[in-house]
Amino acid sequence: MNEITVPAMGESITEGTIFKWHVKEGDSVNIGDVLLELETDKVNLEISAEASGVIQKILRQEGDNVTIGEVIGQISPEEGVGNEPKTPEAEAPANEQPESNTAAPQPKAPAPAAESGDGSIPQASPAARKLARERGIDLDQVQGRDPIGRIYHEDVKNHGNGASKPASQAAAPSTTGSAPVVENTGKPTERKRMSRRRQTIANRLVEAQHTAAMLTTFNEVDMTAILDVRKRRKEAFKEKHDVGLGFMSFFTKAVVGALKRYPLLNAEIDGADVILKKYYDIGIAVAAEEGLVVPVVRDADRLSFAEIEKEIVDLAGKARSNTLSLSELQGGTFTITNGGVFGSLLSTPILNTPQVGILGMHKIQLRPVAIDAERSENRPMMYIALSYDHRIVDGAEAVRFLVTVKELLEDPESLLLEG
Repeated sequence: MNEITVPAMGESITEGTIFKWHVKEGDSVNIGDVLLELETDKVNLEISAEASGVIQKILRQEGDNVTIGEVIGQISPEEGVGNEPKTPEAEAPANEQPESNTAAPQPKAPAPAAESGDGSIPQASPAARKLARERGIDLDQVQGRDPIGRIYHEDVKNHGNGASKPASQAAAPSTTGSAPVVENTGKPTERKRMSRRRQTIANRLVEAQHTAAMLTTFNEVDMTAILDVRKRRKEAFKEKHDVGLGFMSFFTKAVVGALKRYPLLNAEIDGADVILKKYYDIGIAVAAEEGLVVPVVRDADRLSFAEIEKEIVDLAGKARSNTLSLSELQGGTFTITNGGVFGSLLSTPILNTPQVGILGMHKIQLRPVAIDAERSENRPMMYIALSYDHRIVDGAEAVRFLVTVKELLEDPESLLLEG
């Protein structure tokens, strides 16, 4: 008997949520076949079969939270379950499972379920308890398929299907469904469960505001010089490097130059200590379908404009296809976010903790600018915003950092010297 277990997923991840099973009990699988998709705080991971055989038992259901090393299913050898004729025991109802074949070892049960069956409060997964509370269902009345008595999300979801379901439960909202429901107001609403990633984003943003003394300072950049460089060089750049010359490489280079001058913006707080980082791993915020992610451009100070552009294109593509690895999301020292691609004119970005600085880019817009006392011109201007942790970064240092970014961007040739 081979067990399906939750694999190690990275230093900072200890649990996940079963997002979707791609197999069902009785299916034949081969080594390497994808069995299920696991949603974590940062990425979705596919868990593959480590042995060929037949899915004998699925112990944890979609929506259940699981921890590293936990057994969530079993695969029996092909000749064991898949090819032998069914015995009368094998045809028993799902809620009256027969004893396991004595030729195979007993499957490991999740630790919390070991206490079930003694007349106490039923052992149930967190997802099952939540759904039961929302639907007003007594867990004692739920018939589970698990032979050891644990109640799962699907058990609660399927409880009471049919004519015997109370009318009050018929209108109860589901945490996983997306069909419109009617609340007490009599007006249509829709209840959807937040993805694990969205919950994590929400928690981290609130945590950042509660733990950091966050302030934001603003400036504006005249983008005339950068637009001129791009206009003159974009075709030759594209032909030589097979990637477009965008704005992000200019901003990444400018940020690195400013961080070298003001290293506290490239630090983090660890208790009573400040850790100054002597490397420049720049996070680039990307809006993906499942929520905002921040893949990291490693050692940005050592990369050319073309290398930065290629790295950003690659990471953004992975973010939108949900194929980023954990290593591509961890360890950034400073973050850049571009709300301008959505039309934002001005915003106050929230820190990506434990980082102490984040730069916000915005929409380029023609505005009248005074050239001297006698004349003005319409110039392509962009507001930029720096949010910073005032616990270790003073206001004067933050302002000077942002002014440095502005000056470097308005003189693009200087970015080559900043390297």
